[in-house]
Order: sequence, then C-alpha cells, then structure tokens
Amino acid sequence: MGSMVQSVDWLAIAPPTVTAVVALAILVADLFLPEGRKPLLGWIAMAGLVLAGLSLLPLLDGDRSTFCLTGTDAGDACSYTADHFTLVIQLLVLGGALLTALLSVGAIADFKLPAGEFWFLLLSSAAGAALLPASRDLATLVVALEVASLPAFALVGLRRGDRRSSEAALKFFLSSVTATAVTLLGVSFVYAATGTLHLTQVADGLTHVDPRLAVLAKAGVALTLVGFAFKTAAAPFHFWVPDTYVGAPLPIAAYLSVIGKAVGFTGLILVTVVAFPSYSAVWAPALAVLAALTMTAGNAAALRQRPDRRHSAVRLLAWSSVGQAGYLLVPIAAAGYADDPSRAIGSTVAYALMYAAVNLGAFAVAALVARTSPAHRIADYRGLYARHPLAALALGFFLLCLAGLPPGIIGLFAKVTVFSVAVDAGLGWLAVVMAVNVVIALYYYLQWTAVLFRGAEEPGQPGQPGEPEKRGRRVPAPLTVAITLAAVLGVALSGAPQLVLRFASQALL
Repeated sequence: MGSMVQSVDWLAIAPPTVTAVVALAILVADLFLPEGRKPLLGWIAMAGLVLAGLSLLPLLDGDRSTFCLTGTDAGDACSYTADHFTLVIQLLVLGGALLTALLSVGAIADFKLPAGEFWFLLLSSAAGAALLPASRDLATLVVALEVASLPAFALVGLRRGDRRSSEAALKFFLSSVTATAVTLLGVSFVYAATGTLHLTQVADGLTHVDPRLAVLAKAGVALTLVGFAFKTAAAPFHFWVPDTYVGAPLPIAAYLSVIGKAVGFTGLILVTVVAFPSYSAVWAPALAVLAALTMTAGNAAALRQRPDRRHSAVRLLAWSSVGQAGYLLVPIAAAGYADDPSRAIGSTVAYALMYAAVNLGAFAVAALVARTSPAHRIADYRGLYARHPLAALALGFFLLCLAGLPPGIIGLFAKVTVFSVAVDAGLGWLAVVMAVNVVIALYYYLQWTAVLFRGAEEPGQPGQPGEPEKRGRRVPAPLTVAITLAAVLGVALSGAPQLVLRFASQALL
C-alpha cells in the first residue's frame, strides 16, 4: 500500500500558518515588552497579516493540495486544497482582519484592553478562518470552524468589568457550543453512513448508501448544516447577533459581521456543493426557506430600531447584517437546483466580497463617531457632514452600497446577480421575497443616510459633540486609513463590478 501520508506542501499552507506563527510570536513578545511599548504589538500583528496576504501570490498559478491519502483506492482525497475558491476567501479573511486591526489600534487604548491578548486572539481567529476554505475533510472543517470561533468569544468579552460585554460573550459562547455539538453529531452520522470524512469521498459514498443507513445519512446531512447556519447568523439561529455586537468592542463586532459570516458561508458551500451534492433535495429547499426567513427577520428588526435609543446604530448594523446573510444564502440554495453550481457559488462569493468591504467601512465610521458619542445612537450621526464631511460621504456611500442604490453600483450589481441566480434556478418565490426585503431595507438605509446631512442640533445637547475640546480631538491615523481603504475598495469595485464576478466565478471551477 505504500506510505499513507505524503510530505507537507509548506507553500500551500503558508497563509494560515504565517498568521498562526505571528500570533504565537506576539504572545511571547507580550511577556517581555514593557507597558509603554505594547502598541508595537499591533504593528507586528498588521505586518503578519500583510505577510500572510502576500503568501497568497505564489499560489495563484494553479491548484495545490497537501495532506492527501496515497493508498491505491484513495483517489484524489486531500485534506487541504489551495484552489481559486480557497484563495478568494483567504484574501477576504486576511484583508478583513487587516482592516479590523486598523480599527482596533484606537479601541485598545480607549477601552484599556490588554494588547498582547487582543492581538493574539485576533490573529488566532484569523488563522482558523483562513484554514477553513482550504479544508477538504469534515474533521478539518470542524476544527477550523472552532479555531476561528473560540478566540472570538474571548474577544467579545475582553472588556473586563463590563457587564454587557460579559453577557454578550456568554450568550455567543453557549449558543455556539450547542451548534457545534449538533454539527459534530451530524458529521459522525455522515461518517457512519459513508465510512470516510474526505468531502469528495463522502460525495461518492452518499450516492450508494446502504438502504438501512439512508435515514442516518439524511439526518447527518441536516445536522451538519446546523452549525454553519448558526455561524452565518441564519434565522432561527440568529438571536445571539444584536446583543453580541452591542457588547463587543466595535472592531470585534465588525470582525464578526464580516469574517464570522465568511467562515460560515464557506463551510456551508463546501459541505453542500462538494460533499452532499446527491442530497440537494434535502438541503436546497431547507436553505431556500432559511434564506427567506433570515432576510425577513433581519430587515423587520432593523426597521424597528429607534434613532434615539442607546446602541441603535450598532443594533441596526447587526440586524442589517442578518438581513444580508439572507441574501448570501440565496445562491447557495440555488446551487442545489442548478445544473452548474459554480455560477451560483460565484455570485455568493462576489456578494461576500462586496459586503465585506462596505460593512467594514460602515463600522469604521461608526468607530469614528463613537469616539465622541459613546452611546452609539443613530441620532448621534446628525450633522456628521458638517463635522467630518469625508467620513459622512464615505458612510453615505457604504449605506447606499448595502441598500443596492447608485452610486453604490457594486451593491446593486451584487443584488441583481443573486436575484438572477435565484430566477434561473426556478426559485421565483424566493426572488419575490428578496425583492420585497430589498425595498424594506431601502427605508432604513436611506433614513440613516439622510440623518448624516441634516443640520446639527445646538451644542451642549447630550450625545451631540458640540464641546470645543471634543471637536478638537484628532482622528487616529489608522482609523482614517481603514475608512479610506474601505471607500477606495468600494469605489473601485463599483467601477468594475463584473471583474469581481469573473474573479469569484473562477473560484470553484
């Protein structure tokens, strides 16, 4: 039979490995650096993320796999594959983590967070998130999902002594652990029915399951999806989102809204399209219903946010991200009905790239406003154009992208692409539900955009940054860079949206 495992392709596994090694280096450096030098750790973290991003470049020329079975009947079963799909998602994860790091530099000082622990946890989570798209067996998938999630619980609860932060972390942790337990049960059922964990072999195994194990296999497929549905914040697994986002430091809420989602969707795509294609009759209708429920629940709750309530801005972004998760689920459901799932998956990846850039941008402007108005109310954005004209224009642009209105062409393009995929797959009813939800979302996105350009209320009113010492506060350079990067990305993508789709559609070919 020969050797069972081949040598490791270090170049293929470089992106998650570099991120993890830098995380460990930060943890060690934190022990020796005096308090005054701790900000240095943030720059090491950012350099590490840039280095991990650059390690994607040598992988662009072709697919590379490692940790493969080399037995006679193993076929092409590998545990780690760096193909186009993997690289696109790793780019999204590492880019998103870098923008989060830029937002975090100011937050660490403002909230007096322990710097070493913060950067170690952030990079550990990013390493898990970068490993996930390359995972091609169910065991590695679940491990990557947990490596991405466990540091995130700690990051949410890092504001010591803050009751809201601790409650958010506990809620996130308990609900996530339950979802993981259900997923593991599902994976064990699938393994019992097929005798393998490698996704391609599972796909083969499920086509001729022993009739006595058919129910076990179906239950396994359904339960495996639950954990990923939880990570994507799909209804009814979305209840942890608003409280977690409000309790977490703002950069971490931004990180969860983008990277957390990318992780969930990537896992969902891999298990449905690669491992369970023969069971599309089970998962495709289930995901279509989940998509409709999720977008409706998210948009309906976002609509109910009152501008003068504390934390209404973060809650609105949290509920809007649940609504956006519904749109992202549509093409995955459509892939179950389509002859060529790669186009459907391409449109999910394209939408995720658009959403990542503009949502991180919106959170970056929220972090800027929160420096003077810690209550996080939508009313605090009133007159932002008068105080920070460029930040107000950027936020207006991000909100229009999320709404899918010009000049946010990339948002409009992404929505139209998802819409056409649903119609082509014969999911007309889902396209109608999506159209209604897009109209509902227009209302609250436009309402917030309008607030930015209204005249500011008289100084001295609570929550209104009118006092001279507050006006004089400088905007930290990393925050400015984060807003600028997100805005440039959004404008560039709006200029050539078809490039994103072409880039994403190559992903699973």
